[in-house]
Amino acid sequence: MNEMLKHPIRPCETDTAVFGTSLYNGSPEPTFCGIPSFMRRRLTRNLAGVDVAIWGIPFDAAVSNRPGARFGPQAVRRASAILGGDAQYPFRADPFERLAVVDYGDCALDYGRHAEAPHQIAAQAREIIAHGATLLSIGGDHFVTWPLLKAHVERYGPLALVQFDAHQDTWLDDGQRIDHGSFVARAVGEGLIRPERSIQIGIRTHAPETCGIDIVYGDDVGTLGMRGVIDRILNRVGDAKTYVTFDIDCLDPAFAPGTGTPVAGGLTSREALTILRNLGALDIVGGDVVEVAPAYDHADITAIAGAAVLQHYLGLLAERRSSGQHGP
Repeated sequence: MNEMLKHPIRPCETDTAVFGTSLYNGSPEPTFCGIPSFMRRRLTRNLAGVDVAIWGIPFDAAVSNRPGARFGPQAVRRASAILGGDAQYPFRADPFERLAVVDYGDCALDYGRHAEAPHQIAAQAREIIAHGATLLSIGGDHFVTWPLLKAHVERYGPLALVQFDAHQDTWLDDGQRIDHGSFVARAVGEGLIRPERSIQIGIRTHAPETCGIDIVYGDDVGTLGMRGVIDRILNRVGDAKTYVTFDIDCLDPAFAPGTGTPVAGGLTSREALTILRNLGALDIVGGDVVEVAPAYDHADITAIAGAAVLQHYLGLLAERRSSGQHGP
């Protein structure tokens, strides 16, 4: 039983997203009530003393199939309520004992001016990163990773990319398209990504170009086993500063039906989370989870998976902090 629930809930302990008094520790608030924020973190734009900022990007104008990922940030926040207030599996610790984490709300976007969206995302991300917080974002479709990479590279230099996905997203790009299927090719062409240190996991489609990125196909996961995939990622990335992007369609549709471009034959949620759990040696400077489109879902299955991915990011960052490796 959650230790914090052994005493009566006081009025000051509800709606902790707004009225919480500390950036640390879990929330005693029941999972079924309250203003939603990611894992009950304080909803604020004040980044003083903050280690990690969770940020929503409700943009899905770049999809090639089913829309709806603009509702991803809302759905993932709602699903994350079941994760707050306890030691987090499989880390055996509460990440909020070590990390000051806030929910920074959502990116401000003009839905009628899609061409301006990448500039708006990059500019607002740049402001968050400038305060020294590690930025973890909730999409939105996968195009949003391109402006996020731009903002991160301005601070950290070219990055290794660890991409969980059913698609390579390396379709050729003329530098003008608002397209979730070509952002990787664009990022490589602009020097944002270090291809020789980058890797894609769970790919189940083919694009004309690999852009020099190592590919672990969906069926390779069964052949290599989770340990083999983990080692391949760690060996490829090494000590490079790393951005992790998780397209929820990396998972098989049985585990993530609520997405825009589902592809059969994907990873189970257990496989994906186990691989993530073992990436603690990576120097992760930022990350995202994208393409959660809850309208195609039932019972928040996909949003729960997306929340678990972000929770694993936090667990890895907290462990790195406790080991004396403070990251960014």
